[in-house]
Amino acid sequence: MTNKQQIARWRLILGSESEQAFGEMGASPLSQEEFLMDSALAAIYGGPEESFQQKGGAGKGPSAPHIARWMGDLRSLFDPEIVAVVQNDAIERKGLKQLLLEPELLEGLAPDLNLASTLLMLKDQIPKKSKEAARQFIRRIVEEINRLLEQDVRRAVTAALNRRAHSPLPSASAIDFPCTIRRNLRNYHPELGTIIPERVWFFDRSSRMNRWHIILDIDQSGSMGESIFYSSVMACILASMTAVKTHVVAFDTQIMDLTPLCTDPVDLLFGFQMGGGTDIAKSLAYCQNLVEEPAKTIFFLISDLEEGGNRAALLRLMEEMKAAGVTVVTMLAIADGGKPYYDAQTAQRIADMGIPCFACSPERLPEVLERVLKGQSLESLAKQNDNKKPS
Repeated sequence: MTNKQQIARWRLILGSESEQAFGEMGASPLSQEEFLMDSALAAIYGGPEESFQQKGGAGKGPSAPHIARWMGDLRSLFDPEIVAVVQNDAIERKGLKQLLLEPELLEGLAPDLNLASTLLMLKDQIPKKSKEAARQFIRRIVEEINRLLEQDVRRAVTAALNRRAHSPLPSASAIDFPCTIRRNLRNYHPELGTIIPERVWFFDRSSRMNRWHIILDIDQSGSMGESIFYSSVMACILASMTAVKTHVVAFDTQIMDLTPLCTDPVDLLFGFQMGGGTDIAKSLAYCQNLVEEPAKTIFFLISDLEEGGNRAALLRLMEEMKAAGVTVVTMLAIADGGKPYYDAQTAQRIADMGIPCFACSPERLPEVLERVLKGQSLESLAKQNDNKKPS
């Protein structure tokens, strides 16, 4: 970096108030691009005179078109990571929550999980004219997460359960054609132009009665925004698979069974009521009643474990489910990075029961699911995580 570039960077950091001082030191004026950067940053980090107000216009509120232009400048001048930081600072420092509800602004925003979480928290205040724009903003993020997870989640479930998928009992209506063709390719008859199978594989018609039951119990407090997004997408992928039965429960101090919304991850996300207190024990008691076959049930508690209810009851119910034969896993956070925030004492008590309790990045979710379905230990996977974990 040249001396001129270093001076320009310091000028951008210190703001327009330093313009005269830098000029007296012989610094060159900002370039046009640097001036645009300075203006974009000053709108958020400048003094009270800096604002999004339309100059010379009537009214007391910020101008949505002016904000939209500011967003456009921001995204053209800075890397996506910086854009996300400044957008979030704009919300907090300049009171832009209402502006997030303007359709023209939502359409121009770069997809960002933190912004999406804020939007979900404000969903009850979204005016009718903005509802579709809000859904489309959320859907763009959902589609990105779906591309990240879907193929691997489906592969994980198939790999874990495929050995149980077939039956020796023949039934024309239960033929597994893909498997039968794949395993008989060597028996292709050139003259007939077809495969003559030596063996036909049949689906186990009772598999739907004996399939695994996966329960996702999701903390919907405000700090769990990213976890809610990833959990919701994974829940909808699982719900679309006949190999497993899926339940989704959301909780704060109240319980909401969101299973009927699992056909669409956006509908599911808008079913959450983010914010409020936390009563984990209450949700555990509800989920305990959903268990039909403990040995075929996998229970995921996704929470920061900041219990506002009965902590002793929380621990007792976790222990009861494990003792009954339910496979219990505690996910402290499902986020792209950073050290998760959680109640370390409660997490350690859960880990001491022999219940896996650790943070997990989104990319590892399919692997966690496959190992659980196969009955394998999660201890080695937990140790691979860079963050400190109780187990």
